[in-house]
Amino acid sequence: MALYLRRAMRLRNTMPTTLYHRSSNAQTCNISHFLLSHNHQTSHSQNPSPFPSFALLRDSRRGFAKGKKSRDDSGGSTMELAPDIGPSVKESASSQMDAAIVALSRELAKLRTGRASAGMLDHIIVETEGVKMQLNHLAVVSVIDSKTLSVNPYDPNTVKALERAIVSSPLGLNPKVDGERLIAAIPPLTKEHMQAMCKVVAKSSEDVKQSIRRARQKALDTIKKAGSSFPKDEAKRLEKEIDELTKKFVKSADELCKAKEKEIAQG
Repeated sequence: MALYLRRAMRLRNTMPTTLYHRSSNAQTCNISHFLLSHNHQTSHSQNPSPFPSFALLRDSRRGFAKGKKSRDDSGGSTMELAPDIGPSVKESASSQMDAAIVALSRELAKLRTGRASAGMLDHIIVETEGVKMQLNHLAVVSVIDSKTLSVNPYDPNTVKALERAIVSSPLGLNPKVDGERLIAAIPPLTKEHMQAMCKVVAKSSEDVKQSIRRARQKALDTIKKAGSSFPKDEAKRLEKEIDELTKKFVKSADELCKAKEKEIAQG
């Protein structure tokens, strides 16, 4: 009996120490596990921060810096502004249309009417000493009266060459040598000649209008190729301006041709 009592007392004395050690071991394991887990997490971070508030400020700063890029409200890709092609398109179309009007003026000046005109001889090609040049580069043409022209060469030795060139032209002129110059009388136009000249004017008018329309179509094609990068409202406005420009130059061509037909009719 005494033996059993001694064993019971020994067991009671050792039990708290065992429980204490077990509890301490458990807490130690939990703390070790926490430390290992914390070290594992921080080892994967390039810039570990012991203070969470600093890390939050750092992340916020980075996010703000990235937000400086220009993006649309929907969070899509960076928006690009379409270039303003309006001025260049209008300038190109206007230049081409103006060139067509200039060419028309030159063609109409070549047509002889019953009245003397200083520019009516400019297109005549003169060959002298094996070199071909336009008559206005070799002489000064002036109007004596409504029916007479004077041709004054820069070099008197070219008078004969100038005379041959004028006679050979389709103008039907027969100039006479007057000292160091030529005098060309403008004969009246026949009815047949008037009709032929009017047909030439009509043909020139149609040709220049086609050139103007081609310039218009080229401008519209350029606007169309811009596609969605050019706002629709701006495209419509630009197309309207091109149409107005076309009407302006077509009107100029009509006025030039009507003036020439009137000059022809007056003989």
